[in-house]
Amino acid sequence: MMTTTNPPDLEARVAAVRHFTRFYTPLIGVFEEHYLKTPFSLTEGRVLYELAHRDAVTATALAADLNLDHGYLSRILRGFGEAGLVAKKRAPDDARQSLITITAKGRKAFAPLNKASRDQVAALLARLSSADQERVVGAMRQVENLLGAPKPAARAIVLRPHRPGDMGWVTSANASLYAQEYGWDISYEALVARITADFIENFDPKRERCWIAEMDGERVGSAFVVKKTDAIAKLRLLIIDPKARGLGVGKRLVDECLRFAQEAGYKSMTLWTQANLLAARGIYAHAGFKCTAAEPNHAFGVDLISETWDIDLQNPAQA
Repeated sequence: MMTTTNPPDLEARVAAVRHFTRFYTPLIGVFEEHYLKTPFSLTEGRVLYELAHRDAVTATALAADLNLDHGYLSRILRGFGEAGLVAKKRAPDDARQSLITITAKGRKAFAPLNKASRDQVAALLARLSSADQERVVGAMRQVENLLGAPKPAARAIVLRPHRPGDMGWVTSANASLYAQEYGWDISYEALVARITADFIENFDPKRERCWIAEMDGERVGSAFVVKKTDAIAKLRLLIIDPKARGLGVGKRLVDECLRFAQEAGYKSMTLWTQANLLAARGIYAHAGFKCTAAEPNHAFGVDLISETWDIDLQNPAQA
């Protein structure tokens, strides 16, 4: 009979994952009898967290979502009920099921646990620079995505014209993001400030436009169309907040820029970017832009390869 064995590289990866879990679980106090010095175990704390963040839920749904044994969960809920932390009522559409909700006493009991958990994570992150914090959060998000975490519910993204206060946000967002993620110095902030000031002072509404992307009322992106010549438009200051990445915001912003430039009568559009800005370059390429020039450049305190990208607005498919 043939047997199959795991390849050596898989075994090494398994060992690496197990090593990480051994490192991380004691770091967050998983093995403590009373989690974060509260009366609750880790599992009890997680159940209480779920109840505090839902309107009402059945035990069946909660067990499925947390992958908990029904009997084990039933004992936890019974204890919560006896302590007055949760309440039950019959489900209106199924008399066999009960809807479980957290009580005011339950929320009061949950508050110190929630704060302790928040403070614990804040203390871990406080050891790191802002850039390293972003790397940790990005790595965690990637692990979630690769291991099949449920996708978040679709969130409404609104694109709107600029209004007072937006140029300050554009300048601040660009400066802080590129400093954290790419190590650019404050000279880039000065450049963005000049671009936004020039846009406001010389704004031609017939031939220029700024879009601000909002998600849940919060600014998460921007893009500008400015006039380079009568025939050539320039795409500038495309930026996406990390919290909005992967939601198609960049594509929507660039599509709006192209649509506006065509309607304004421009024959082509150009932009200036850097070779290491891979996500932005992917958006430009998908929209039909082509890289037409590249040269080494020392700017913003780092060595870069600056690129010019162009698109023919009259025949974008052939650009």
